[in-house]
Amino acid sequence: MKKILLSAALLFALCVFGADAQDKVTKKIIEIGQTDNQTMAHEDFLVNRIGGRPVGSHALVDAENWVVEKLTEWGLEVKVQDVGQMAVSFNRGPWYGRLVGDGGFPLRFTTPVYSAGTKGPQKGHVVIEPKTKKQFDAIKGRLKGAWVLIEADTKGKAILYDEKSNAERAKAIEEGDEAKLKEMTVPFYQELKAAGILGFIQSVDVPIFNRQNRNCWNVTMDNLPDLCDILLDCDQYAVIRRKVERKEDFQLEFDIRNHFTRGPIKYRNVFGIIRGSKYPDEYVMSGAHLDSYDFASGAVDDGNGVSVLLETARMLAKSGAKPLRTIIFCFWTGEEYGQLGSFHFVNNKTIPTEKISNYFNRDANTYVNSGLIVPPAMKDDFMKVCEPLFNLNPELPFEVKVREGGPQKRRGGGSDYSAFVLAGVPSIRFQETDPKGYGIPYSEVWHTDLDNYTKVIPEYLEHSATVQAVVMYGVANLNHLLSREDLYAD
Repeated sequence: MKKILLSAALLFALCVFGADAQDKVTKKIIEIGQTDNQTMAHEDFLVNRIGGRPVGSHALVDAENWVVEKLTEWGLEVKVQDVGQMAVSFNRGPWYGRLVGDGGFPLRFTTPVYSAGTKGPQKGHVVIEPKTKKQFDAIKGRLKGAWVLIEADTKGKAILYDEKSNAERAKAIEEGDEAKLKEMTVPFYQELKAAGILGFIQSVDVPIFNRQNRNCWNVTMDNLPDLCDILLDCDQYAVIRRKVERKEDFQLEFDIRNHFTRGPIKYRNVFGIIRGSKYPDEYVMSGAHLDSYDFASGAVDDGNGVSVLLETARMLAKSGAKPLRTIIFCFWTGEEYGQLGSFHFVNNKTIPTEKISNYFNRDANTYVNSGLIVPPAMKDDFMKVCEPLFNLNPELPFEVKVREGGPQKRRGGGSDYSAFVLAGVPSIRFQETDPKGYGIPYSEVWHTDLDNYTKVIPEYLEHSATVQAVVMYGVANLNHLLSREDLYAD
């Protein structure tokens, strides 16, 4: 009987000690978040010192190395995972454009990654692209040294000039199918290039919107792009088109410094790891993507996620956290090209997915982590884990709600949670809201030239790092993995 009592007493003491140690760590996290929060210092360095970070750029490599340095400095275990490589590196320099003539004005534009720059400042007249052989023949004598306005609605995508696209163009021209030619993007691409044009100008909505350039996978030092592909403010495009139609005397001048260097240049995932003290082979994970578009600085997409994740890692390290489960901070690559890094991680079975308690993801707007919506089977666990957050800041309230509607279908999406959801891994994501009414919707900055440091909301990012650190630590210290009951329907 004495042995039973002693064992019970010992177990009780260990539980109390463990709970007390966990409570101290949580309090320390909150203290750091309120008095020594470095989230905006990370954001500043990433987006204002390193800048935009497309796959294949030196800036992305710099960002990867910087994350490795910071995680190592804070005492985390660090691993780097090669995902792929580009044959050529693309790096963007300054760009400038203007209308030269009466009523001249500067131009608002960008160019896709892995597209050509100018040969220094280049000035030329403007023509409207031909859509039929008759139209081409009518202007062929004026094409050399011209900028060509194209009419296709590309929605910010680069003009494709690969072998397949050019073959389709040639076939349509040969067949004389004028209806098909009018539907095609730059049907006379090869003929215009041979005639000596300076480049193409597309009309895009404002803020200036850009998408990935599928040409990039085929670029080598032997076939570098040589025609500019300019994405111009739609209002300015309309003004310029009217001037051309009225035969006004003016020119456009562009100076675009797009640079290429010989590769290969790798793109990599970076992981910071705090090993679990009791269940080292079970995991709580959180991720954000390091890569970004580069015609702005990638401050929101996804500098905000990277900065919050870095500070979450620093808070846990500085608080002395020794979680029961392993915590992994994932800095993904290639999200903007189809979540390359996260799918590589999951598809290559880097860790057993059945051992992941939850994967958290931050890649959206610059709003604050304000709650979680969870399946019924997870409610009690998250209520316990999130208890320190419920009254942490009345101005930034936090709540846990139960999801309605039963199990959900496993569907991919537009960010790195997709790989985990499709693999059946819980990927409960923070609800991000704007309780103070700053009014910076994600649609305003997503893949546009407005995605800069001024669009992030410091108090939201700083508070989100505290919230994420508390929740990740709490989930890692549960005495079981989160339930997958009624999580997914298939």
